[in-house]
Amino acid sequence: MTQRKRSAREIAADVSAGRTSAVETAEAALARIEAARALNAVVTIDPAHTLADAAVVDARLRSGETMPLAGVPIIVKDNIWASGWRITQGSRLFADFIAPRDAIAIARLRQAGAVVVGIGATSEFASKGVTTSQLFGPTRHPLDPTRTPGGSSGGPSVAVAAGLVPLAIGTDAGGSSRRPPAHVGVAGFKPSYGAIPYGPGFAEPFFGLSVIAPIAADVADIALAFEVMAGLDPRDSDSAEIARDAQAITGLRIAFSPRVGLDVAVDRVVADGLASTVTRLSAAGIHIARRDPVWPPGATEEAIMPLQHAGLAALYGDTFREDPTVFDPDIAKQIERGLSWSGADVAGALVASTAIANAFAAFFTEADLLLAPTVPCVAWPLSQLGPETIGGRAASPRAHAVFTPFVNHARLPAISIPCGTDERGLPFGLQIIARRGQDRTLLQAAQHIESVLRA
Repeated sequence: MTQRKRSAREIAADVSAGRTSAVETAEAALARIEAARALNAVVTIDPAHTLADAAVVDARLRSGETMPLAGVPIIVKDNIWASGWRITQGSRLFADFIAPRDAIAIARLRQAGAVVVGIGATSEFASKGVTTSQLFGPTRHPLDPTRTPGGSSGGPSVAVAAGLVPLAIGTDAGGSSRRPPAHVGVAGFKPSYGAIPYGPGFAEPFFGLSVIAPIAADVADIALAFEVMAGLDPRDSDSAEIARDAQAITGLRIAFSPRVGLDVAVDRVVADGLASTVTRLSAAGIHIARRDPVWPPGATEEAIMPLQHAGLAALYGDTFREDPTVFDPDIAKQIERGLSWSGADVAGALVASTAIANAFAAFFTEADLLLAPTVPCVAWPLSQLGPETIGGRAASPRAHAVFTPFVNHARLPAISIPCGTDERGLPFGLQIIARRGQDRTLLQAAQHIESVLRA
């Protein structure tokens, strides 16, 4: 099922030079998507819309325009507005919704020459760690269709891993742009909060957490997409400028924490793979010190989950009271839980979130980068919310997600890059985290680390 993968940089160079056209490139991407329907990674296509947009790119090139993403086919996650496309959030409530305009990030990608060729699957409201919905069913892992890619950016991640497109755009409120890429063997980047403008779009249940997130086969394509999408926009009050200059990796203080300072289980193959990765990087001349973040008492994902539940309840609680069956049963449980939280419970979750952010801030006074696992396990069976066991311990449904949500609450940039596989060839990832606003330093360091690991 896996197709030959050409980078966004290669495609843009070929289209810009006239060696192929944006229309021909889009037609080839649509053919790949059609051939891979069994993966259920791309849930909406509109060939007429796509080919019309591609023809506009070709016309712009003929008129002399230069575009960094000329003709690059992209998949957009099914919770980000793309003008004229059906965008559903994986929910029956929005089954017929047509986005009235582009999100700022999508408008910037189109201005740079990218062509939307389809909409990538998400769990309902991007609120579950696997990618399935009542509208579209499950998205399948490209290396083993009996397994899940995780979630919620599973559709975009699988589309890149299967070679359908070189670049996809997801979202990340708790790890959705890092864990699925780690599970399928591609790269996924969560920028600093505000680095890429978020709206216009749907109301967000994740207060101050969710970001637009590029996913690609390599870090260079992610960096290219980030430069196109990033930058202040007055329509988004949370958008912000970030550091322009990137520090060289030789001057950075780099730490490694095998469990991010948490008492959690990790599968042996992942733990050994991360240790081997650090050994390889050290042998290549990258100085890495062993150091763990120190978390305040009660810093757990359970402590901060009321924010997600209450956010969902605020948006969809009235609909839930009228008819809970219109929701994915797992999402219905979250809404029901959100309706039960008191104001003090939600305030307590905000206190925990702030304490987590402050703990990370303290850590990054003594380090510039943190290397850690992206996931504690490889992909699990499609029918389960999570693996039954991790590291020999019985696992809760969210135990697979333990290493990513704190980064969102601290509003830091983080990237996952492939760093190993288990004996079945199922991938896992290395997560690299930086101080807020140091996105370009992080991406430059990640490219260097990626080059060492690929060598």
